[in-house]
Amino acid sequence: MTRPEAGMGAGMEAGIGAGEAAQARLLAHLARGGYALVAPPVLQPVEPFLELSGEDIRRRIFVTQGSGGAELCLRPEFTIPVCRLHRAQADGRAADYSYGGPVFRLVADEPDEFLQAGIESIGRTDTPAADAEVLGIALDGLALFGHGEPVVRLGDMGLTVALLDGLGVPPAAKRRTLRALAAGRSLDGVTNARQPEDPHAGLLAAIQGQDPRGVRAFVEDVLAIAGISAVGGRSAGEIAERFLAKASAQANGGAGLNAENRALVDRYRAVAGDPDAAARDLRALVRDAGIRHDALDAALDLFEERNGFIAARGLRLDAFRFAGGFARNLDYYTGFIFEVTAPEGPVLVGGGRYDGLLTHLGSAVALPAVGCTFWVERLLGRTLAGSSAWPGAAR
Repeated sequence: MTRPEAGMGAGMEAGIGAGEAAQARLLAHLARGGYALVAPPVLQPVEPFLELSGEDIRRRIFVTQGSGGAELCLRPEFTIPVCRLHRAQADGRAADYSYGGPVFRLVADEPDEFLQAGIESIGRTDTPAADAEVLGIALDGLALFGHGEPVVRLGDMGLTVALLDGLGVPPAAKRRTLRALAAGRSLDGVTNARQPEDPHAGLLAAIQGQDPRGVRAFVEDVLAIAGISAVGGRSAGEIAERFLAKASAQANGGAGLNAENRALVDRYRAVAGDPDAAARDLRALVRDAGIRHDALDAALDLFEERNGFIAARGLRLDAFRFAGGFARNLDYYTGFIFEVTAPEGPVLVGGGRYDGLLTHLGSAVALPAVGCTFWVERLLGRTLAGSSAWPGAAR
């Protein structure tokens, strides 16, 4: 097993007592909110982390092998371990958890062991109220340590995905767009370049929007007339599928974002400001683009309803900043996301909604979930250099 260094550096060792005291104080705050303390095992199966964050994470976690040969790792974060514990103890039911302890991962210029604490609320169906509660608890926790005026950035992965769906962005281009947004990259690499004329352009235009079964029957008839049973080892059905995929891409200008959709995504990405103003700008974008899509309408309604619950908690919406370009790992977060930083400082707490995670981990019941994680040492001003997480990580 690759193992962390025995210590976390002289400065960290000198303050470890303060870190544990801060963690205890934070956990007491979370318990008062009704979140029951749990302690997931330090050793976790490695597969869920690889599946949700990609193979790149393998270079950043500490891996060993269990007695049965399965790969295990030291937990690099708490959300997946808490969800696994919930599956074992209360699968299909609602529960609220708090946690605290060390996590282990390699990030340049940072300790490879540090303290985190946080909450996970699993199974609540009052989505906007639960989102607002987690944000409020996060800010109250920061205030315990003198962080009374932090910088709060909000985003919404559900709204971003619904916009791309409403624009009819093909699945491959949608994934590439989300990755570019999460990494803060330009969309140039996702936008269609000028393509040479396809020799099958007439056929592709003819089958756009047609019933897939009819297209398959058509291809089968053509091949039967020509006395051909397969082409290049592909059946008539497989050939039809390829034609349908190419027709869909052609309808959207290619396999990436077409120029019109690129402009609209860039406009969405530029939406920034307090959440109420952002809601108005987002409604205007959808109206101007003429998008009619039930899931997008629902995501906008949820966005505005969440704003109302946040304000009802006595939090100042005009002090927060929504950013359309704020995105995270597309396989993990499904809705509201946020991060809170010290002014000109590192992330102190971050979190969001991950409604698909329990199902991904094998739960037979789809359970909504939302949570947040505090970096305990950072609350005390012992900042960690560099990024707050590995690329694509949850928190």
